[in-house]
Amino acid sequence: MAAANKPNEIKITRIYDAPVKLVWEAWTDPEQVAKWWGPRGFTITTHSKELKVGGIWHYTMHGPDGVDYPNKTLYFEVEPYAKLVYDHGGYDERAPLFRVTVLFSESKGKTKMDMTMTLPTPEALEETRRIIKNAGGNSTWDRLAEYLQKKTNGKENFVINRSFNVSLDLMFEMWTNPDHFSKWLAPTGFKMNFFKADIRSGGKTFYSMPSDDGKIVMYGRAEYIKVEKPHTLIYTQQFTDQNENISRHPMAPTWPETMLTTVVFTADGPEQTRVTITWEPYGSVTPEELETFIKARGGMTQGWTGSFDKLEEYLENL
Repeated sequence: MAAANKPNEIKITRIYDAPVKLVWEAWTDPEQVAKWWGPRGFTITTHSKELKVGGIWHYTMHGPDGVDYPNKTLYFEVEPYAKLVYDHGGYDERAPLFRVTVLFSESKGKTKMDMTMTLPTPEALEETRRIIKNAGGNSTWDRLAEYLQKKTNGKENFVINRSFNVSLDLMFEMWTNPDHFSKWLAPTGFKMNFFKADIRSGGKTFYSMPSDDGKIVMYGRAEYIKVEKPHTLIYTQQFTDQNENISRHPMAPTWPETMLTTVVFTADGPEQTRVTITWEPYGSVTPEELETFIKARGGMTQGWTGSFDKLEEYLENL
């Protein structure tokens, strides 16, 4: 059983499909860090970096609104391929915001990242949670997953995570019972109605998604490649017309014809489940379609965040 978090600690766990050496280098090489560090839309400039006990990583984060955020990270522990301990969020004119401990461990070619952020007080923790949520800070670790995927096999994908305070079995039910997921899966401002729903390996669905104002109706179908309770869902999705003939995204004609969705459910505790979604173009994809997908990651984050917010509200009202 997972130990309960202390009231002044935020814990984040991720599994990356890459050996620990690659994950460590992605964390510690300034050229690689520049390709994923920070929330979506942010970039960074490293001014200097000494990866050693007592060393400092001096960098500036550049927000999408043009605001710069200076940072001087002070390292307390550096164990190659295993552990980093450092203070985060401080610079010459400001004390650090919190202490970070990151543990790296490898199993069967995959790397587990266990991160603990320790705040001075529970009140500081709540304020930090609010800041992270508003800035989309957790997308940093999703961007790392995307970067590692591209580095290891050349694939472009999209990753997003969210933890919910429900059991693994209940979360799996939210994704496989159409009476449940029709209530929350559609993008914000849309509803979801099923004409058929056969949620099993080899099963198919056909649905419509009308907008709340009735001005737009989208149709789509999904084919389930793998349904393995309670941990895994893999399915393809396509836009269709009302007769289930393949069509294109009504608002993005160069969107890939077929998308592959992989959903992994992980127990973070007896009554907490982390949902990890990996989304990628599937089958024959043109360079223009791939470019459309790559440029749309910010919009995908917004769309899935809206669906997750609806799911959270739905679960609270059950």
